[in-house]
Amino acid sequence: MNQQLEQQWLEQFKRYLQIEKGCSPHTLLNYTRDILAFYTFMRREGLDSLSDVTYADLRVYLSELFAQEYARKTVSRRLSSMRSFAHFLKREQLLEENVFAQASLPKAESRLPQFLYEEEVDQLFAGIKGDEPLDLRDRAILELLYATGIRVSECATLQLTDLDVSIGTLLVYGKGKKERYVPIGSCAIQALNAYISSGRPHLAAKSTIPTKELFLNYRGTVLSERSYRTILKKRMNQAALYHEMSPHKLRHSFATHLLNNGADLRVVQELLGHVNLSTTQVYTHVSKDRLRDVYLDHHPRA
Repeated sequence: MNQQLEQQWLEQFKRYLQIEKGCSPHTLLNYTRDILAFYTFMRREGLDSLSDVTYADLRVYLSELFAQEYARKTVSRRLSSMRSFAHFLKREQLLEENVFAQASLPKAESRLPQFLYEEEVDQLFAGIKGDEPLDLRDRAILELLYATGIRVSECATLQLTDLDVSIGTLLVYGKGKKERYVPIGSCAIQALNAYISSGRPHLAAKSTIPTKELFLNYRGTVLSERSYRTILKKRMNQAALYHEMSPHKLRHSFATHLLNNGADLRVVQELLGHVNLSTTQVYTHVSKDRLRDVYLDHHPRA
């Protein structure tokens, strides 16, 4: 299998993912990396074509990944990427057999999502003091992430027109270009109003290029996804909360706190933008304090 043909097939697959499946740039990047990694394995093993790959070759590849101590989730994703790629090539009559469909995906590790306790969330927000433009922006970002549970990728593409503070709703463009409306609480609305009226105009004035994006950096241009992690880490340190923290943990906290306080699982599924209910069910864990409270309230001999 020559490298020119490899690249041609990969480009066809990427167009299919982008146009027919509506995959995000992040998903396309993961597929590309996984397929290129398998191409590298093929060349090392002297396999000239995907049609030459046998189940035994696949077992060798998976064994190598585990030997290199890749997480089960990563191994599963790599196999799933190749399975989808081979399925596409078979559909296009470029491949006769999908050998990747013969291998079962590694069982995922059952790790609960990490989250902040409600008291820690209060501490985080209390630590954001000041009325400088960046203070107003950071407070609005964190309040919005926690109030809505949206992904950072979704937050980074928000425009001013997606927000309606008068009725407290936000139009979110999720995975697969799917749209959903999510409500916004009063604390987030207050923070957003302060940022939009007093913070954003100062930041926007730093750039000669007008932008419709909601959140801007100190240069007045669009805030990158990576910057959200930096902002959160900075604000966590200021609040003396020394967690391994990511913006996604606020999404976990959003879902956990809703369910712990009695929200319906399907409502939380809709708010998070999950296609399958099973994805949302990972948040049905409860804190030790919540377990103890429910036990004391409901057990007849507690």
